[in-house]
Amino acid sequence: MTRMAKLDRLLSLVYLLSETSEGLTLDDMAAALAVNRRTAERMRNVIGLHFDLEERQDFGRKRFRILGSLRRVYTRPTPEELAALQAEVDARLFEQSPRGPLLLSLIAKIKSALDEREKLRLAPDLELLARAHRMMVAAGPTAVSDPAVLATVQHAILAGACVEFSYVREEGEEPQWRRVIPYGVAFGPLTYLVGKLPPREGRPEFDPVLFRFDRMSDVRLSETLGSAPDNFDLEEWLAESFGIWRDDKHAVSLRILPHAAARARLWRFHRSQTMEALSDGGLRVRFEAGGLREMAEHLFSWAGDLVIEEPIELRRVMTERLRLAAGMTGLELMR
Repeated sequence: MTRMAKLDRLLSLVYLLSETSEGLTLDDMAAALAVNRRTAERMRNVIGLHFDLEERQDFGRKRFRILGSLRRVYTRPTPEELAALQAEVDARLFEQSPRGPLLLSLIAKIKSALDEREKLRLAPDLELLARAHRMMVAAGPTAVSDPAVLATVQHAILAGACVEFSYVREEGEEPQWRRVIPYGVAFGPLTYLVGKLPPREGRPEFDPVLFRFDRMSDVRLSETLGSAPDNFDLEEWLAESFGIWRDDKHAVSLRILPHAAARARLWRFHRSQTMEALSDGGLRVRFEAGGLREMAEHLFSWAGDLVIEEPIELRRVMTERLRLAAGMTGLELMR
């Protein structure tokens, strides 16, 4: 018998076991497929590895059937998938991201959709994997963002309306009222609203800017309509800057020294970067972005491994950051 014929029989048995309400005995399976009882038993065992196969006694005979619909078998989460989602939930809750409660609600709904048999089957593996998945905590900014702010911003985006709030630009300043067209939300160590002041007669049109969620208060949906233009791409807009701070875009060229080339090939300096192999074994990395201060501070970790070729403005910012860093040690920067 060909492999195709064996596969055809196996799929036929899957169909029979999923369609029966009373269940099939091994003799029923053998008769339906025109095979002997031992072959039917082997096929049942294979199916049992991939489907929830119910077994029940019927006057001394065992009957089998596949529980639920076939679609459920392929949409039911695995322990690995649930553990990955749980790790993401724990990470977002730890950093107090406004996405944390949403993800927590999502995983609770997924688990509640499982029947008791599925829960018992998944529980041991899920518990083991959940203990083995933990987030590495790196130094960086942290701030508490109210999940209600995210809910209001998302509601405004869906409604095509502006969002209004009081905003503190710098610590110690008085809050200022803002009405903003919501263009999107940028997630990271801190959460930002990407928004733009609506056009008004006599006022120049501004580009979208970033508003920190943790500095927004009294956030509410506005009665003024406003939405991002259809051609606005949030990912492309974020790529114009190296990090959060935005200034004029610059063509950046970094020469990676030969001993650090292997490390650089596995590094992302910017999402628009290109790499060029040099004759001495080094690399040249090019990209366009603004945010020179954040760029310079990131390049501290590459000290001794690369040379800033362009732009001259980045070299000046790096020199200034080095001078300020030297002040932290009480030493003067050698020229």
